Amino acid sequence: MRPMTSPPLLSPSSSRLLLLRLLLSRRRSPASRSPPPPLRRRLPLLAASMSSSSSTAATRNPGSVVADADGLARKVIADFDGTLTRYWYDGSRGQSSHGLLRQGNEEYDAKREELFEHYHPIEICPDIPLPEKAKLMEEWWEKTHALLIEGGLTYEAIRQSVADAKITFRDGVVMLFEFLEERDIPVLVFSAGLADIIEEVFRQKLHRSFKNIKVVSNRMVFNEEGRLVSFKGKTIHVLNKNEHALDMAAPVHDNLGDPNGYTDDYSLVKKRTNVLLLGDHIGDLGMSDGLNYENRIAVGFLNNNIEKSLKDYSEAFDIVYLNDAPMVGVVELVSELCP
Repeated sequence: MRPMTSPPLLSPSSSRLLLLRLLLSRRRSPASRSPPPPLRRRLPLLAASMSSSSSTAATRNPGSVVADADGLARKVIADFDGTLTRYWYDGSRGQSSHGLLRQGNEEYDAKREELFEHYHPIEICPDIPLPEKAKLMEEWWEKTHALLIEGGLTYEAIRQSVADAKITFRDGVVMLFEFLEERDIPVLVFSAGLADIIEEVFRQKLHRSFKNIKVVSNRMVFNEEGRLVSFKGKTIHVLNKNEHALDMAAPVHDNLGDPNGYTDDYSLVKKRTNVLLLGDHIGDLGMSDGLNYENRIAVGFLNNNIEKSLKDYSEAFDIVYLNDAPMVGVVELVSELCP
């Protein structure tokens, strides 16, 4: 059954009160010792601008304003599965970039499904310590990748899998991408999934390409026959996504043949010290590690286990959206930060 559309722990009146006093905390990078930039102006973030998603938002620390709005959100880092994509699809659990894949070999599809049934409850369990969970997630990913190679995955199977997949972007994602592209703001899509599949989802599920998007994920190596033979670099799972994987990234538009490509390389991206981070796991907060940011606003999407996890998410993220909320609230937030 699909969860209800209003948060179970916040009444409409209390949620509205929280939004009327919305806080976006200025967070400094632990590694940064330079003084904060001067405040050009202090801009109250009006709750009215968040009205479209007010029934599904919670905030960590009410009562503040957005400072230096001209400089914030000059780089966006976003998770893919369950963040840019919807958690629910036609009333049932949507597929992830890993889960949608069909190798064309029923034996190996079944083996990967068995791994999912074993490890996914561990992934979403809020009671397992993060260090222990991280080891188990790496174990799961490496076993899955080995099965993909052993089972002879082809790129044609990826194309067909995406065409048949139960996966869709959250409402408002295209609007967000268009807004950021117009302002030359880079978007790094960090994912524990498979880069080749994610890029194929972008091709098939969006009406256009975006020159400012780069995918940082597990990238495959295919031989001349189009068959998977290996993976590049270190395994990226849900709890270790960070800047160390940037060398594996490539702009989506490069693979789509866009002649007017985005030229901001990774050294320039790292110099962009104001970050807007979007994720659906607390571990996603690590995506900004090593980027030497001065200010970060973290937006979390809590899609399941809401009663058990809301407190932890509210403490970890500056804003939390509940129950598969649309991306419209983030679009309105970015509009305030980058008018």
